[in-house]
Amino acid sequence: MQRKAVLYLGGPCLVLAGAGSGKTSVITQKIAYLLRECGYPARTVVAMTFTNKAAREMSERVRKLVDPRLLKGLTVSTFHSLGLRFLREEAEHAGLKKQFSILDSNDALAIVQELLATTDRARLRAVQQNISLWKNGLCGPEQALAEAQSPSEAEAARVYRDYCATLTAYQAVDFDDLIRLPAMLLETNEAVRQRWQSRVHYLLVDEYQDTNVCQYRMVQALVGSRAMFTAVGDDDQAIYAWRGATVENLQRLTRDFPGIELIKLEQNYRSVQRILTAANKVISHNPNVFGKKLWSSLGEGEPIEITPMDDEEAEAESVAIRISAARFERRARWRDFAVLYRSNQQARVLEQALRNLRIPYTVSGGQSFFEKPEIRDVLAWLRLIANDDDDPAFIRAVTTPRRGVGNTTLQTLGQFAQEKGLSMFAAVFEIGATERLGPRQLQPLQGFARLIQSFQARAGRPGALAMPASGDLFSVANDVASHDPAVEPAGSGDDTPGLLDELLRAIDYERHLYDVYDEKPAQTRWQNVLELIGWLKRKAQEDELDLIELVQHVALVTMLERSDDDEPDAVKLSTLHAAKGLEYPHVYLVGVEEGLLPHLGRDDEDLDAADAVEALAQRVQEERRLMYVGITRAQRTLHLSWCKRRRRAREYVVRERSRFIEEMGFRESAASDPTPGLDPRQRLDMLRSLLAKS
Repeated sequence: MQRKAVLYLGGPCLVLAGAGSGKTSVITQKIAYLLRECGYPARTVVAMTFTNKAAREMSERVRKLVDPRLLKGLTVSTFHSLGLRFLREEAEHAGLKKQFSILDSNDALAIVQELLATTDRARLRAVQQNISLWKNGLCGPEQALAEAQSPSEAEAARVYRDYCATLTAYQAVDFDDLIRLPAMLLETNEAVRQRWQSRVHYLLVDEYQDTNVCQYRMVQALVGSRAMFTAVGDDDQAIYAWRGATVENLQRLTRDFPGIELIKLEQNYRSVQRILTAANKVISHNPNVFGKKLWSSLGEGEPIEITPMDDEEAEAESVAIRISAARFERRARWRDFAVLYRSNQQARVLEQALRNLRIPYTVSGGQSFFEKPEIRDVLAWLRLIANDDDDPAFIRAVTTPRRGVGNTTLQTLGQFAQEKGLSMFAAVFEIGATERLGPRQLQPLQGFARLIQSFQARAGRPGALAMPASGDLFSVANDVASHDPAVEPAGSGDDTPGLLDELLRAIDYERHLYDVYDEKPAQTRWQNVLELIGWLKRKAQEDELDLIELVQHVALVTMLERSDDDEPDAVKLSTLHAAKGLEYPHVYLVGVEEGLLPHLGRDDEDLDAADAVEALAQRVQEERRLMYVGITRAQRTLHLSWCKRRRRAREYVVRERSRFIEEMGFRESAASDPTPGLDPRQRLDMLRSLLAKS
């Protein structure tokens, strides 16, 4: 079936690829087939997926299969990377200038907070989520307002309208716009659509069940009437409805492309049969349009263990002891073990138990390198140089390090900018003609703005010095240099690495860190900054990026998966969502309880009874797919546990085991706590003693 999927070129093709069935091999082999055997020029073949990690893996595999001379121009990227490339080329048609900014989630949230005028984090996140879902569904602000079903939705829709206006004023886009704007432009601008359809002769899309309305329409527009594409997906692993993905997109393909070839990959190359049987039984309780059942030739495997525990402390302790014992018994590595859970809140007690037994571990979803304050500080300066309409970057850069610009000054400037319809940067050059700010407030603002201008000129930004300022290019640069001896007059050329070094000296960020922090944390943060600058230099040279392109690239990287490091030898703690696409020899799935897995959420007060029942049914189906994902991460052994009671605030709440355990085919618990009444050290010593005797 894999071979059939690779060789089929008779039109549109949908490959239903079950967990562990080799979908990446199918995509990479098909790319190789198109280039080597079918004569497709690499520049006309596009493969799209959802994470940088998946795109890198695909690229590496293709490089091993195809002569490098045939690979020139091949596109293997994320949806968002392709969207960014599209917007760079079509900026004018999208109503953007070329040096547009990409706002990250935190910057976008700050705009929402300003518009909503609240500090309620839950409400802010809810409105931000609404805006994201509306954008992903190609629903504009006016339509969202017209279709609002509650006062809170209507308020969110009004914020959405003002949020879009703010982004337009900033000449900025958010993460969702990287797909939304290309999709809309492809549908509404025939010249743009024909230009891109003439480039894309064959399209391959991975993880199709994770696409949203926006991405579906983008794919439709790119393939056009030629419809030469292969979509690979698994309806049983559709677990991202909460962020706009719709599993119905797989079904829609069969309706929108009636002649589509349907190929099922059902052989699993990852897991033993016993694990697959449990997964098949669970997912069979969901409506199934395509009918798919996983099977394996790797043998039956060990029985699945299901253990009821008294509470979460006992559960965590038991898991830690079992992992430690299994590592001795199986002569395994720590990285062969994963502990999966539904909610991030479950990680704390597990971490404590692993630390008690000195077991190394990593937690998925920890603070990203690009989320560190010192990294965000430096990137704000780069963003502002690339796009001086970027108000969030302006505020962060002008206040870090402090340059004599206080909050009162910024509030006055911001109010003036709003009145005049200017960016805050442009307002610096206009407000001097008024009496809104005194000379002592105005001078540091103007010095900062001219510093930015000097770097814009050095970066070769068109029109960088067009704003009202004293003197020509060299007088402005010399004026800046006279205020800051670390900055030399701007020269010509596009030496991005040299520019980065100059900027770091001009900011004097190292001194700022040692002024604010004690020596050791200051040193750590400064090393992080040097690591960032080193990476930026390499990226600029390797990909021949100018400063504007480099900043846009970084903005995208900060919002996608970005770890290039090898996995350390440590137990993996991960949510089920974050574990999708990964696999481990031994998996411990904890908290398999009603209310937690499935996590039923809160009843929606805005829905009537019938709609609430339907919403609950949909939620349980998605949670069942999440359970299926968890089960199929395991290659050799699977251990499930659930708690008879779980702490909520200061009280214990009685829990029941999840309905999914019975759906797996287990009517009674398969195991119980093997060592009751012993503390962790006694239990581990006992297990080690038993292992030594064996």
